[in-house]
Amino acid sequence: MASHYYLEMQENFKNNNKSREFPAHSAKVHSVAWSCDGRRLASGSFDKTASVFVLEKDRLVKENNYRGHGDSVDQLCWHPTNPDLFVTASGDKTIRIWDVRTTKCIATVNTKGENINICWSPDGQTIAVGNKDDVVTFIDAKTHRSRAEEQFKFEVNEISWNNDNDMFFLTNGNGCINILSYPELKPIQSINAHPSNCICIKFDPTGKYFATGSADALVSLWDVEELVSVRCFSRLDWPVRTLSFSHDGKMLASASEDHFIDIAEVETGEKLWEVQCESPTFTVAWHPKRPLLAYACDDKDGKYDSNREAGTVKLFGLPNDS
Repeated sequence: MASHYYLEMQENFKNNNKSREFPAHSAKVHSVAWSCDGRRLASGSFDKTASVFVLEKDRLVKENNYRGHGDSVDQLCWHPTNPDLFVTASGDKTIRIWDVRTTKCIATVNTKGENINICWSPDGQTIAVGNKDDVVTFIDAKTHRSRAEEQFKFEVNEISWNNDNDMFFLTNGNGCINILSYPELKPIQSINAHPSNCICIKFDPTGKYFATGSADALVSLWDVEELVSVRCFSRLDWPVRTLSFSHDGKMLASASEDHFIDIAEVETGEKLWEVQCESPTFTVAWHPKRPLLAYACDDKDGKYDSNREAGTVKLFGLPNDS
C-alpha cells in the first residue's frame, strides 16, 4: 500500500515535473544552496565566483555575482538562521563570508590548505572547513578567528554537525562515519557505514535521521538516536556525490554520475520520482519550504561548442505549463 504522502507527491510531480535552467557561471557549478527563508539560491563554481539568485514564483532571477576568490569555489553554505549571510570555501586557501544586503565580502579568513568542504553550525556560531590535507578548522563566525584545528589520519570527505549542535560528523575514505563530541572534539564513535569510500552526509530537518552516500552507489539512512542503519536506497549505479532532504524530512534526493536524480520516500525507501539529467550531477538542494529541487550538472554547452562548459543552475518541480 502506497502511503497517502506518496500518492500526494506523485500527483504533485505529475503536474510539476518541469526543470528549467538558468545561466549562472562561465564554468561548471560545484555547489548550490538555499537561504534559510528560501528566497535566495547561491551557487559556487569552478570559475572562482559565487552567484546569488532570487526565487520569483517559478523562476530564478540572478541578483549578483560574487568575485574575490583566486581559485575554484568548491562548496558554499548559508547561515542557518540569517538569510543574508553565506560562506564560500575555495581552493585559494581562504573562506569568505558574504552579505547579500551589501553584496560585499565581510570577512576573508586564511586557512592552511585548499578548502573543499564547509558547513555552518546550527547555532550559527561556528563555521567548519575541511581541506585537501584532511585538516578541519573551526572558525568563530563573529570574530573570524580559528577556534580549533584537527588533523585527521584518514581522508575526510564531508563534514556536518547534528541538528542539536553537540556532535560533529565526518565521512571518510575508509567507509566510516566518525562522530566527535562538540565542542570538545573527542571521538565518540566510528561507524563502519559502507564497504567503500563514504562520500556525503546530510541531516534531515526534523533531526530524526541522517543519510550517507558512498562510492558503492548506496545511500544509507541512519537513526540519529540509535546510530543504526534503518534502510538502504540502491537505485543508483555510480558513487553517490550529493544528498538533500526535503523541508519536511519525507523525501531524499540523491545523485551521482547516473543520468537521473533519485527522489525517494524516506519512510519506505520507495522511488517517488526521478529527475532526468544529461550528465553527472554535482549538487542537489531541496527548497526549505516547497518541493522544488535545485541542482547542477557537469553540462556542456551543446549549442555552440560541445567542449565548452556550461555553468547552469537547474530547478526541478516547476508547473508543467510554466
